[in-house]
Amino acid sequence: MTKRWTQRPPGSTWGDWGDDDELGRINLLTPEKVLEGVREVQAGRSFCLSLPLDYPGGTALNQRRPPPRLAPTEDMDGTPGTFFNVHMSEMPDWGDPRYVDVWVDDVVTLSLQYSTQWDSLAHVGAEFDADGDGVEEAVYYNGYRAGIDLVGPQADAAGDGGQHTSFAHHLGMEHMAYQGMQGRGVLVDLAHHLGHDWRGVGLDTLLEVMAADDVVVEPGDMLLLHTGFATEILAMDREPDPVRIHTMCTYLDARDEALLEWINASQISALIADNYAVEGLTGRDRDPSRHSFLPIHNLCLFKLGVPLGEMWYLHELATWLREHERSRFLLTAPPLRLPGAVGSPTTPIATV
Repeated sequence: MTKRWTQRPPGSTWGDWGDDDELGRINLLTPEKVLEGVREVQAGRSFCLSLPLDYPGGTALNQRRPPPRLAPTEDMDGTPGTFFNVHMSEMPDWGDPRYVDVWVDDVVTLSLQYSTQWDSLAHVGAEFDADGDGVEEAVYYNGYRAGIDLVGPQADAAGDGGQHTSFAHHLGMEHMAYQGMQGRGVLVDLAHHLGHDWRGVGLDTLLEVMAADDVVVEPGDMLLLHTGFATEILAMDREPDPVRIHTMCTYLDARDEALLEWINASQISALIADNYAVEGLTGRDRDPSRHSFLPIHNLCLFKLGVPLGEMWYLHELATWLREHERSRFLLTAPPLRLPGAVGSPTTPIATV
């Protein structure tokens, strides 16, 4: 057993790749799996699977996640927000009329999960009795601890009342980035079969759609679900309808236990959708028992170590794949190599 836990959640993969593993089923993206993805490249055409990172626009989708703010950096003399179209001859200590250079430098304030993004394994944990002593602790994948391995805002050590923030000492995005997040992607085109109505998709419906399109998912594949959500977001042109944005297109029905069992048994290395959370935020949870608010997040991030991709743009890829009667491709989708981050924008590339 590991030093961090004496019992693991039923059906989890904790410890399967070692006591200190921080990748989970991302470990299934082996060199062999990358080669399987490479062998899917036949046309040499690439598709960008990212929305522009200032979409959806506003905060109607999540009030905690504002759109990015892009601005020039401070000038050489320290004046904030002015280093844009600066002639080198104007730079303090550097200026010289001989130089013809004109410079631009910028900075962004970015919510890492505002648009097309990855959820790392540090994004969602759970209260679970990992010590086997009858007392639940706040833990994350493979038993990493809240307050020890993932540390939130603390009072400034200088005692001036300020704050410093230290997040994921373990399970952060840097591990996914270093691994590469490259392998074979497999797309299921829910939008083609089910339209853009707001409805949950259980296992029976998912398998029916897959069978209709001859989609086969194998261990280590990265599974992508095209619901049409990101296509609708793009059409709203950064002015999303605050009601419709929460009630459009399909989502995985996380209350379908058979679906959760299938996700586990499939041994996929990543689960990705073009919608907001992969699963639905329906607001109609009447289960009186103690359980997870987002069962697929709990299963994938907390138990299995399967990262979630959200709000990917899949319309053009799905259209091309359907026209060519294909569902597989090479997927390359590293997040930012930002130590300690629990989420990250990504610009995934599918090559067919």
